Amino acid sequence: MPNRSAQPGRSYLYVPGHRADRHEKALVSGADDVIVDLEDAVPADAKDEARRACAALLAGGPSSGARVWARVNAHPAHLADDLAAVVSPALTGIWVPKAEPALLAEVDERLTALERAAGLAEGSTAVIALIETAVGVLHAEEVGRSPRVVRLGIGEADLAGELRLQPDHEANQLYGIRLAVVLASAAAGLAPPVGPVEIAVRDEERLRVSTTRLLRQGFRARTALHPRQIPVINEVFTPTAEEVAEARELLAVLDEAQRRGQATAVDAKGRLVDPAVVRGAQEILDRYAGRAT
Repeated sequence: MPNRSAQPGRSYLYVPGHRADRHEKALVSGADDVIVDLEDAVPADAKDEARRACAALLAGGPSSGARVWARVNAHPAHLADDLAAVVSPALTGIWVPKAEPALLAEVDERLTALERAAGLAEGSTAVIALIETAVGVLHAEEVGRSPRVVRLGIGEADLAGELRLQPDHEANQLYGIRLAVVLASAAAGLAPPVGPVEIAVRDEERLRVSTTRLLRQGFRARTALHPRQIPVINEVFTPTAEEVAEARELLAVLDEAQRRGQATAVDAKGRLVDPAVVRGAQEILDRYAGRAT
């Protein structure tokens, strides 16, 4: 099965599958993960070209830069060919758009057959399920419990279109759906979900604000449309030195209290420190440790 314990990425950079000239550049962009897109970024008449280019990239073996994923097409006319073209030892996994339980079951069956044919361990190809339909939202927990799924993502443009929403600048109309995806991830024991792209690729301040908002809402990564967005995304989703120091202090305060037989304590700033507070601090330290190794 996919390795759920591997340090999850902060930044997932989309690169058009048919633009082979951009693939290698994406791998050294600083993104933790690269998604070779066979879906929305590829014109209908370039699907075969995108599959060949992605297969050629993977034929070189595991990347020394970012991990490589492929976003396939959910449409039956393309799904089988997409999967057959990209399953390989160098592929980290598949992004499944419009993820719903029935589609994930089909993807699982096809991947199993392809893994057997390629001599790969059965279940080794991970899946990130992109929630972007009403059915996907209503069944988000079931989607998260699909055996290959290691993480959930959210595609808000498709969701807004299907639900007839008109999101404002802060996407207030989508907060409830974001929370549903965060809840489903936690309930399924997955890494926190991946947030949506910021379409204003030249507006660094807007990117920073919207990424910080996603962090506070329970996300710990987001997708990117352009390499220039990667530094800000990585920075926001990496704990600062001050956050790490404070987290360590909170753990030390509670540890000392417990040594004295107390279940809680009050720190030097007058804040109650209990196991619930320390849980958040430990999450910060876990994320920091994963980046420091």
